[in-house]
Amino acid sequence: MIIELLGSGGAIPIPRPLCNCNICKEARIKGVPYSRMGPSVFIHDINLLIDTPEDIVHQINRSNIEDIKYCIYSHWHPDHTMGRRVFEMNHNFRSYLPKDNSTKILIPEGVMPGFRERLGIWNHFEYFKQIGIIETIILSDNSEYKIDNAVIKPIRLKEEYVYGFLIESLSKRVLIIMDELIGWEVPKDLGKVDLAVLPAGVFEFNPITNVRNLPVDTPTLKLECTFLETLHIVDNLNADKIVLSHIEELDKLSYDDLIKVEEIYRKKGIDFKFAYDGMKLEI
Repeated sequence: MIIELLGSGGAIPIPRPLCNCNICKEARIKGVPYSRMGPSVFIHDINLLIDTPEDIVHQINRSNIEDIKYCIYSHWHPDHTMGRRVFEMNHNFRSYLPKDNSTKILIPEGVMPGFRERLGIWNHFEYFKQIGIIETIILSDNSEYKIDNAVIKPIRLKEEYVYGFLIESLSKRVLIIMDELIGWEVPKDLGKVDLAVLPAGVFEFNPITNVRNLPVDTPTLKLECTFLETLHIVDNLNADKIVLSHIEELDKLSYDDLIKVEEIYRKKGIDFKFAYDGMKLEI
């Protein structure tokens, strides 16, 4: 499998619009890997896109993606869904009698309530269905969806409106969780995975200096998994390779800082990589 991390950022891109901190200035000057767009993943072997952040069009344009046959959604949050207009690319605007392409949109059953209630997502998809450019498929819990030689299994997280995905293909197993790890525990029956892509979590403490990065009363700490909590999950995973993504602008860590963090933890016997935009992983 070839897995491309199209966007490695979090809820706010790096550089953050209107921000002139050193991290954002550096990202504007140097670009990737210092800059980060919203969270999205593409699996090339089966033409499967995971989530559509606002900047998904730009992510696709800088990749070599030529077709999106399938898209699966992890949850309704705007940084994962607001780029859904990308499916309008399926419409042939040049022809009087257009022959349109169509993308199959896979939606886990627990994601559906958020899609119906938030951001007009379901209404938008209903319009796309009417003009023939998408098809929606609801995936029940404990179900499997087969694409060629691959099987996708949705995994409901602790926050019940959010899902991760186990993808199995040709004896390889990949776990992809886009966001919202808080409170999640590794299922006892998950088994060994060749690759796990997880959100890094927010950095309550600077991982290099150990100085507190976020005040104790920051609301985010009640809503999001922290980096140290993510490492606890990593410790309980039986994974050959770990990649941490969904890196938040609020953490104020540059690409160079994150390389240092990798080195610090490698010396402690904890081996992982931080994602960057366009990172390709082949297993």
